[in-house]
Amino acid sequence: MNYFVTGASGFIGLNLLQRLTKRSGIFYLLIRSDDSQIKILNAAKQLGFPTDHLVFIQGDLTQPNMGIAPQWIEKLNNSVNHFFHLAAVYSLEADCDTIDKVNIDGTRHALQLADKLGVGCFHHVSSIAVAGQYRGWFHEDMFEQAHPEGHSYLTSKLASEALVRDQAAVPWRVYRPGVVIGDSKTGAAMRIDGPYYFFKLIQKMRNTLPQWMPILGLEGGRLNLVPVDFVTDAWIIFPISRI
Repeated sequence: MNYFVTGASGFIGLNLLQRLTKRSGIFYLLIRSDDSQIKILNAAKQLGFPTDHLVFIQGDLTQPNMGIAPQWIEKLNNSVNHFFHLAAVYSLEADCDTIDKVNIDGTRHALQLADKLGVGCFHHVSSIAVAGQYRGWFHEDMFEQAHPEGHSYLTSKLASEALVRDQAAVPWRVYRPGVVIGDSKTGAAMRIDGPYYFFKLIQKMRNTLPQWMPILGLEGGRLNLVPVDFVTDAWIIFPISRI
């Protein structure tokens, strides 16, 4: 059982590797630089997962076939069971061109490569962002009702998921996590950004105001936060070894 993973050096990708490497097989990891390889190897020591079956492949997801060498395409042909595409720009501060090149073109090139390799299943990590400003429960069969507006990140996630739905030539699955935070048991996050700054703001507001005064819009409301272990466990809980 062999796997191809993009975005393995990211927060979610490393947690996914920690779980996938408990299975037998070879794990082909797309990296853009040696820094990414070093990051993965260092994280393996911290998270306690093996590295002997990790194979690093230099590439660039903004290029056709994700920029990997032709000999790799020949070598991996019909030998990859699961292709996990996690690589993306998640920062809302990135410029529009970069977001589109990585999130949209990157997904297009990932699909192109998956088709050439004849993979068993293409796993695309989308985002709750595809729902845009939709209010209420947004189900998996409501893609046509998704109309993100405003920020290019939102529209890029919708466009990239649309590519998977419309152009995937192999079996596929799409996952839409919310704002991913640290492990539910240990709290380990490997990064402090996004929602964690938001938590400090809430704490500062709470400490400033009288305890009897509710913080309207925050207390008792819903936030799309999800622990990283819940997310990655959900992706591999099904018997993927059968595909």
